[in-house]
Amino acid sequence: MTTTLQTAALSTLIVAVRRVISARADWARTAQLVTDQLREHLPGPEVLTPAQRLGDPERPVGHLLHSEADGTFSILGLVWRPGQATRIHDHITWCVVGVLEGIEHEELYDAQLNPIGARDGHPGDVSGFAPPGDIHRICNTGTQNAISLHIYGTDITRVGSSARRYYN
Repeated sequence: MTTTLQTAALSTLIVAVRRVISARADWARTAQLVTDQLREHLPGPEVLTPAQRLGDPERPVGHLLHSEADGTFSILGLVWRPGQATRIHDHITWCVVGVLEGIEHEELYDAQLNPIGARDGHPGDVSGFAPPGDIHRICNTGTQNAISLHIYGTDITRVGSSARRYYN
């Protein structure tokens, strides 16, 4: 079970995200506003239970931490074991990511799937983006589990996935 401190941290983050989303800005601006709030209110990896932080040996695993009743956003904790990665994909909405533990390596692509950059996210790093121009792949290139918090501009429980398309 999460600690009271982590539950309070998540509650504070939810209130902050709710407040900036109420501004009804465009996706790019909303991603920036939510990025600022996640940076200010980033919880620790203890937002997940010890069992959740173990991950899954077969694939990266996400744990739903919050879905807003009106469908405007959801928060997931993702756990990546060493070597685990997503396929190259883009998104159906804006997304903000904060690294809680380990290293989350991101490869960025243009619309023709040409590599255009890469970056390593370390604990405390926060970034956000909005379509178009959001084609990427995430992998854990470290030797320990990586844990990240993802905030999506939709209710993931309703749509099933944040990915719009997967690329080969």
